[in-house]
Amino acid sequence: MPRKLLPGRPYPLGAKVSSKGTNFAIYSEHATGVEVCFFDEDGKQTDCVALQEHTAYVWHGLVLGVKAGQRYGYRVDGPWDPANGQRFNKAKLLVDPYAEAISGDVDWKAPIYPYDVASGDDMKRDDQDSQAGVPKSVVVSHKFDWGEDCPPDTPLADSVIYEVHVKGYSERNPMVPEELRGSYAGLAHESSINYFKKLGVTAIELLPVHHFIDDGHLLDKGLSNYWGYNTLGYFAPMARFSSSGDTGGQVVEFKEMVKKLHAAGLEVILDVVYNHTCEGNEKGPMLSMKGVCNTTYYRTVDGDARFYMDYTGTGNTLKVHNPQVLKLLMDSLRYWVTEMHVDGFRFDLAATLARGLHEVSKLSAFFETIHQDPTLADVKLIAEPWDVGEGGYQVGEFPVLWAEWNGKYRDTVRRFWKGDDGQLSDFAYRLTGSSDLYQSDGRKPYASINFVTAHDGFTLCDLVSYDQKHNEANGEDNQDGANENDSWNMGAEGPTEDEGINILRERQTRNFLATLMLSQGVPMLAGGDEVARSQMGNNNAYCQDDELTWYDWNLDSPRRRLMEFTANLIQMRRNHPNLHRRKFFQDRTIRGSVVRDIAWYNTTGEEFSDENWNSSWSKSLALMLNGKTLNVSDEEGNKVEDDSFLMLINAFHEGVEFTLPPPPNGNPWKYVLNTENLEDPFQKSDVGEKITVGGRTFVMLSDCR
Repeated sequence: MPRKLLPGRPYPLGAKVSSKGTNFAIYSEHATGVEVCFFDEDGKQTDCVALQEHTAYVWHGLVLGVKAGQRYGYRVDGPWDPANGQRFNKAKLLVDPYAEAISGDVDWKAPIYPYDVASGDDMKRDDQDSQAGVPKSVVVSHKFDWGEDCPPDTPLADSVIYEVHVKGYSERNPMVPEELRGSYAGLAHESSINYFKKLGVTAIELLPVHHFIDDGHLLDKGLSNYWGYNTLGYFAPMARFSSSGDTGGQVVEFKEMVKKLHAAGLEVILDVVYNHTCEGNEKGPMLSMKGVCNTTYYRTVDGDARFYMDYTGTGNTLKVHNPQVLKLLMDSLRYWVTEMHVDGFRFDLAATLARGLHEVSKLSAFFETIHQDPTLADVKLIAEPWDVGEGGYQVGEFPVLWAEWNGKYRDTVRRFWKGDDGQLSDFAYRLTGSSDLYQSDGRKPYASINFVTAHDGFTLCDLVSYDQKHNEANGEDNQDGANENDSWNMGAEGPTEDEGINILRERQTRNFLATLMLSQGVPMLAGGDEVARSQMGNNNAYCQDDELTWYDWNLDSPRRRLMEFTANLIQMRRNHPNLHRRKFFQDRTIRGSVVRDIAWYNTTGEEFSDENWNSSWSKSLALMLNGKTLNVSDEEGNKVEDDSFLMLINAFHEGVEFTLPPPPNGNPWKYVLNTENLEDPFQKSDVGEKITVGGRTFVMLSDCR
């Protein structure tokens, strides 16, 4: 029996269920006809309905009787003219760009390409039906009991971010019930939340959870897309991470995860990939936007629209300066805030989003629109400030409402602790919030998201254990992944029974963690670094969905000791506003006297001179943070003071004697951190006028008010 159709509404886009049925609305500027097709639970097409109404390029209709859980897809007709960028092909089933849930996987052996694959001629249309190989969109109900859910609203200046993979975190965790491992529910399990709280982080940053697909060439090798930077749907949570099925259960489970994390005071930040999609270039498959309206959604080469602009290294780039694409991205962001209650976003290859025609611009339409949107006014916006195009490295160049992954922080801190010459001056900037990057445009230290490692690259354990990458398991002859020449290793690569080498590696790991947590700015900890997670030297594990990347929760004594060290560092940071200031350091007048915020000293106890800063060989310095100069107030409006700290940092391979400057408060200096002391690094003890800081060691003293 044919389904009944009413005109429906052109807005909102997507499939919106009501008491009468479901309203379908899809934007296609150059289409000549649009059908919405329905599928049963076995994936068999049951019927199709032609959308008759066409308003401002939106094809729409209310299909009576369609309820939540219904699988559907689109067939869009129009001109086949690849030379001019038009690739309409009604034979190819398309995922709704606004689908809120997606069911099923891509079958790369099905005819999912719009052109004749046998000949390789992308100008020749293929008319085989692709429905058997294309995932299905799912109608979703918005009913959910959020109860008293309230965002933790942690100020960015007070945040400690934990970057984690949904599946990898709990897949091997014996504390999580087996049926929940690797899922949203596993990440929100009581044992997971207890761990996050014990560690002391404030925000969980999830690697991509927008629905993505596995690349065909990876499946041919027995691999898969583990990281998820291969988006198919910008509104749908990845079904693979659901323990509740893929016909809407993934939406409910994601919301339950957010609700539980919020109840524990933990924010949720999403790593989002709005710069490209999984459809690739002119030789890629047709799964969604390429068939809906190719020239609307993708940037094509000027003068030759057959080909795609590629600022991402993935084959295509979204046409963000097109109003409809901008609307798609903004609708997606608002959806994840209003419907899914997330607290912020980290934008992958964000420089691509800032491109107008070709240049990168702070004033692009994307940023202008975000800055005017009240829904996004209170969420955290974090940019990965680069892409692979010309002029794409934009660290320090994003607008004032944005924080950035500080790639210069990562590079400098690694080089300094490796012992490279000429790093002191740059290291000082990174340690104190990177004022050279963020102060001149009115931003604060918390614009700098500091990190030493992330999902992309060596883990921290591997950074101190390997000189060379070992990506052989990826099947690309170890040619993939960056050459991380700033890695540090003593002795043989990889695991070793040599206790001396292991002690040096643990100390160097502690140096990195101490630097990260005690720097001004916002620390981001790569998940598992606190328990010495290793990928056996693989620094590009995007395709390794196995024990190489899953967290190992069988913690031996050194790994548990490292976790406790990290938790204590985070607690120290959170307890002392002097260690995460909201303003850059400056001299100030207090009760008529000029008081120093900060002072730098050489090993003789004298303040740094130009000669010290310009030294190409020096690898030691002392930094004093004056706790009397905090420009913050408590809840009652009283000015807050804090302990003063003296950081003694020695990246030289041998011990160095420091003469200590006088404490600003008159109280004697005491040890509060020594990375050379493996058993009790936070032991508080008195010090004399001089102390020796061991080779490659971070020491911090306090006047302990």
